[in-house]
Order: sequence, then structure tokens, then C-alpha cells
Amino acid sequence: MDNKEQFKPYVPAEKITPEFTVTSCIMGIILAVVFGAANAYLGLKVGMTVSASIPAAVISMGVIRVILRRDSVLENNLVQTIGSAGESLAAGAIFTLPALFLWARDGVMDKPSIISITVIALVGGFLGILFMVPLRNALIVKEHGTLPYPEGTACAEVLLAGEEGGSSASTVFAGLGISAVFKIIIDGFAIVPSQVTKTFKGYAGAIGTQIYPAVFSVGMICGPRIASFMFAGSLVSWMVIAPLLVMFGGDAVIYPGTESISAMFAKDGVSAIWGSYLRYIGAGALAAGGVISLIKSLPQIVTTFRDSMKSLAGGSDVENIRTNRNIDMKIILIAVAALTVLIWLLPAVPVTLIGAILVVVFGFFFATVSSRMVGIVGSSNNPVSGMSIAALLFTSLILKATGDSGVHGMQGAIAIGSIVCIVAAIAGDTSQDLKTGYILGATPVKQQIGELIGVLASAFAIGGVLYLLDSAYGFGTDKLGAPQATLMKMIIEGVMGNNLPWGLVFAGVCLAIVVEILNIPVLPFAIGAYLPIQLNACIMVGGLVRFVLEKTAKSEEQKESRVNKGILYCSGLIAGEGIIGILLAVPAAFGVDPAKMLNFSLTGTAGDIGSLITFAIMIALVFKFSLSENKKKA
Repeated sequence: MDNKEQFKPYVPAEKITPEFTVTSCIMGIILAVVFGAANAYLGLKVGMTVSASIPAAVISMGVIRVILRRDSVLENNLVQTIGSAGESLAAGAIFTLPALFLWARDGVMDKPSIISITVIALVGGFLGILFMVPLRNALIVKEHGTLPYPEGTACAEVLLAGEEGGSSASTVFAGLGISAVFKIIIDGFAIVPSQVTKTFKGYAGAIGTQIYPAVFSVGMICGPRIASFMFAGSLVSWMVIAPLLVMFGGDAVIYPGTESISAMFAKDGVSAIWGSYLRYIGAGALAAGGVISLIKSLPQIVTTFRDSMKSLAGGSDVENIRTNRNIDMKIILIAVAALTVLIWLLPAVPVTLIGAILVVVFGFFFATVSSRMVGIVGSSNNPVSGMSIAALLFTSLILKATGDSGVHGMQGAIAIGSIVCIVAAIAGDTSQDLKTGYILGATPVKQQIGELIGVLASAFAIGGVLYLLDSAYGFGTDKLGAPQATLMKMIIEGVMGNNLPWGLVFAGVCLAIVVEILNIPVLPFAIGAYLPIQLNACIMVGGLVRFVLEKTAKSEEQKESRVNKGILYCSGLIAGEGIIGILLAVPAAFGVDPAKMLNFSLTGTAGDIGSLITFAIMIALVFKFSLSENKKKA
């Protein structure tokens, strides 16, 4: 007896309940755009995104169950299915496509059109979903007992605990509103500075913290372990390497800097050293971390692909019952063929028809690998960045070998890398959603159509979001660092033009190897080494708050309740800051500064005190919402 016969979903196959409704579609589309935009902002700022499945499910339950007085777990599931697609598409897009904006700022090429961005996002998103349709039976159904799909299973548990949806949804909405207020105070009217930095006399190091709610929330969600690795990376860069550069560099002018190190430090402090030197060391560590994670995963990747192909080749014994209906394979094959032709004809992706076929083959391989790996280690540990780096290196080398090494080749490499990256991200998300649906008893074909709708909605939004954020804040700046996209840009430039400061890059590579030898997770450390210390310190504070919540809990049940409540609240904080960040970008894009309208900003010591008080209030509110449920139960 196989897993399919043993397992009984929550909603039996013979029972018909509301699922694919107008309400679920509209709510799902709104959440796909909102969480997609919010995650785009977050990812460009801190180099990480967070899953939108559980917050989307909780919001759905709050609206459908409490406000609309309807009770259908499958309708709620479809909302989170559509909504989470936006977050995954945003993650794939922001890790690669901003490189085109960076080249445009350097005068290398024109900015990509919104149409090109939308089509690239659509092609990658649609391929990621279509590839998962034939893989569903092999990975979700046949291996239900062996592939847990942690996020998908957790989301199913949240939906099954739907009677708590009203209070949980209010927590998410509270976080959204409170975060909006903080963001307006910090960045809208600029009443208090966005960060506090402490320097030391006679020592060329610096430490400090940002006070952004979304950045703080990343630490709360990731936990103290990952947050500490990121902070350690920053300490090495800002408190070890930077002082050594200033001490030994002195009056020397070292490429890529254009003036002496001492002059740079005297003018802008450690931030100038970071911009000219530390970020290249961090980029080397980040690239090495991605490759190391991919190499470590190679045995699993080979086994994954081989087993998936065996399961697929074994044929499908799926019966024609509601819980086993997928999109028809004829439609899948026609759609994949059409998308292959579109890649070939798309001006932004300069490849031949054979090249387009190779892109699709690469995409299918990475979709298969991504789907199975997230089933084992979860989406957070999926080496999408490593896959993207590998795809970019391979693509860049091929394009250069065929004589396409100029601007045209650079543009093509990043477009191809974008498609592959989006395919891998969407395939992982779709797998988690299909797992949730399998546990609940959803109709797969309706979920798959829902994923397509979510990708369609967020693909049309992502181009405008990228344009707006770049014009208001600028990619690659201290406002929006866009770490992955900057790294992809460096890799392509290094292959095509050999104009990188390779000494700094290789120093970062060696640093990553040392960290790996010490058995420290290299990617969080490398991200920390690349990003400013103020940002990682803020993440560290969030991790410490979660540490306190866990350690002071009197039981495992209380600890789980506190953490879940805090994560839901912080999910609201992230969404709120992302939304207001995009709204504030609108006047900024037109040269309007709300801070000048109010004309009241704390500076100097008063500004630092004001920032720290604001941060303390932010931390206190997380404790309030995390502990509130336990007080009510007591």
C-alpha cells in the first residue's frame, strides 16, 4: 500500500467545499502584490526575503472567517497559494534584475523596460509552476512520508487551527499599522535618524545599529543563531579588516579607490572604506559561500534529480478524483514550447533557439532540484543563490566564448540568470503550497491555476516596483544595497571584462573557506561581511529578543506560542515597512521630500537618543504582542 492510499486528507476527495472563488482570487491577488512588493523592498535592503504563506493564510482566515463569516479551509488555502507566489517571484527577480539598473547608472546600457522585466518574470514564474505539475505526483504524493516540506506542513497546521485566525490576523494587522507609523517617523518625516553609529578615538572601527522595524524583524524570524553569524561577519569587516586597512594603507591609493585611504577615512569614516574595499571582500565571500553550498549539495542534487526522473518515468497512477487532478500534460507541453519560443524571440534575452531550449532545460533541472531540496531542508536553506551563480558563470562563459562579450552579452547573461533564478524560487514555493494542499485535501489543478494567477499579478507589479525603488533610493546605495544583484553584476563583469579588484575578491573567498572549515554556516556570515554593520546589528537585536522569549518560557508550549505570536507580528512589521517604503518612494521619485514639509529633525546627540528611544519602544511592542496570548491564557 503506497503513501497515497494510506494518507487521508483533512477534506475528503468526495467532499466539495468552496475553494476557487472570486473572494479567494481577489484576496490572493492583493496579497501577492503586497507581499511581493514588501519582499522586494526587504530583499533589496538586507539580501533576504521571508515566506509570505503563513501571514497570507492568517490574514485570509481573519477576513474570510471573521469578517465574511464563511468557513472553508480550502478557500483560505487558495488565498495563501496565490499570495505566496508574489513573494517568491519577487525574491527571484530582485536577486538578479537590479544589476541592469546598476549598469544603466554606470552608463553602460539603458535601463530595462518595464515590459522586458514583466516578460522575464512571467516566463520564469510560469516555467517554475509548469515544471512542478508533472513532479507533484513524484515528490508530493509518492514521497509524502519521506519529504516533509516544513513550510508547507506548518502552513497546513496554521490553517487547520483556523479557529484562532481572528486573533492571529489582528496581530499581523497590528504589526502592519505600527510599522507604518515607525517608517513614517524614521524615513517619511525624518524626525529621528535611521541609525546610530559609534566610532572610537584612535581606532578606525565603527559599530552601531539601524532602527528599522523590518530589519529588526528579520532577526526575530531567523532566530539568534543565524543573526549572530551575520553580525559576526560584520564585526570581522568593520572592526577588524577596516582598521587594518586604515592602519597599513595610510596615504596609499589602492584600486578601486581613487584617493588615499587616510583621506577617505577622514572624510566619510568606515563607510568610505566599506564602499571602496570591504564590499568587494564581502562579495568574494558571498560568491564563495554560494558555490560552497552548491558543492556540498551536489550529491543530494544528483540523487534528487535521478530519483525524481525515475519516479516521473514510472508513470502516473493518479486516479481521476478531485484531489489528484492536475493541469493536463498536453497543455503543459504546449505552454512550455510556447515559452521556449518566447525566450528565443524576447529582445532582452539574446539567445538562439538552441540557447532558449538550453535555458528551459537548465530551468527544469533547477526546478527539480529546488523542489526536492525544499522538501528536505525547507525554503530558507534552499541554495538558490548558488544555483544562480552557477547558471550565471556558465552562461557568461558560453556567451563570451561565442564572441558575445560586450554589453549585449552582459544583458543576456543577467536575463538568462534571472529566468533560472525565478524558476528555482517559484518551484520551491509551489512545492510547499502543493504540500499544504495535499494535507488539507485541496484540488491540485485549482492550486496550480492559483499559482499562475499569483505570478501574473506580481509580474505586472514587479517592474513598476523596481523602477520606483531605484528612482527614489537607488540600488547599490546605503538605502537599498541590493547585495545579490550587485554580486551577480560583479561576476558577469569579472568574466566579460576582467576589471574586478581580484585581490580583494580572493581575500573574501579565502575568508569564506576559513569560515567553512570552522563549520560556521558560510552564507549568513558572508552576507554579514558584505552588508553594513548597522544593518546586521539591528538583525542581531531581533535575534536576541527571540532568544529571551524562548529562554524565559516555562514550557515548550509557551515557547512555541510566544515565538509564533512574535513571528506573526514581525511579519506584519515587514509588510508595513515595505508598503510605506514603496509609498514614500512615490513623492521621492518626483523630488518631493516630506521631511522638508515638517522641518523638524533631531540631530547630533539628541538624534541618537531619539533613535534609541524609538528602537526601545519597537522592542517593547514585540514583547507585548509575543507575551499577550500567554497572559490571556493565564
